[in-house]
Amino acid sequence: MNSSNKLLRIGTRGSPLALAQAKMVRDQLRTVHDLAEDEVTLAVIKTTGDKVLDRPLADLGGKGLFTKEIEEALLGDHIDLAVHSMKDMPTAYPAGLDVPCILVREDPRDAFLSPRASGLAGLAEGAVVGSASLRRQAQILNQHPGLKVVTLRGNVQTRLAKLERGEVDATLLALAGLKRLGLAGTETAILEIDEMLPAVAQGAIGIECRTGDDRVRGRLAALHHEDTATCIAAERAMLTALDGSCRTPIAGLARLDASGGIHLRALVASPNGRLMHRAERTGDAGDAVAIGADAGAELLARAGPDVFSETG
Repeated sequence: MNSSNKLLRIGTRGSPLALAQAKMVRDQLRTVHDLAEDEVTLAVIKTTGDKVLDRPLADLGGKGLFTKEIEEALLGDHIDLAVHSMKDMPTAYPAGLDVPCILVREDPRDAFLSPRASGLAGLAEGAVVGSASLRRQAQILNQHPGLKVVTLRGNVQTRLAKLERGEVDATLLALAGLKRLGLAGTETAILEIDEMLPAVAQGAIGIECRTGDDRVRGRLAALHHEDTATCIAAERAMLTALDGSCRTPIAGLARLDASGGIHLRALVASPNGRLMHRAERTGDAGDAVAIGADAGAELLARAGPDVFSETG
């Protein structure tokens, strides 16, 4: 058991990006609460998603692959909080855990990287684009059916190395991840959301802890960004309505305006990109969850049960 009233043990995956995000949270906690260096520690936990790199995520079971072992450590009181990329989080949390703190969102757009073209449209017919994301694959094939899309797994550095070796002609990465790794500027182009709608919650970091741990939750309150949380709530409500996972090409982005309104853009597609359905909602930010759920229900009704099959 955690015997210290001050010690905060942060659980994280061991990839360079996960560590960068966990260190960012650690440093913010130390600064905000004037904590000593040894009062906020990191515990690296290897997840199933980190161990199995030779198969697509969809074949392994989806988003929980990057959270299961970390959440078990939380429930076992081996750590006090966990830092996650919110786009990796399943739509439902295990009993006894939740995410009371979401940090201010980084740029949610995707970055295009290639030595051969300045954008997707500039790639030659038959060029190979590497991506592990069904969302990216479906949108690429929908707009550029002449391109070949292959699965490209691994952390950011691994994928960049494969691109440099010429294993693929291009790849797409989250711009937020490049920025947090100090790699901003390495991208060939930034894809606007009209061309590549981001993953639900892309660019957002969530901090998970035990529901009854008032000590930790009190510490996290100072880091919480309500506007980001509102947008993420709308996006995840849409995802929940679609029962979305890594097996389903789903994208969504919510943004707030100065007058307290929220605008949600969402899409669902077949994996081969041949079918794509879009929905948009605008409303009061206080209705974010209802707006997201309504958009998801519309997409589900329009797409039907066969949209997620390769033959769709």
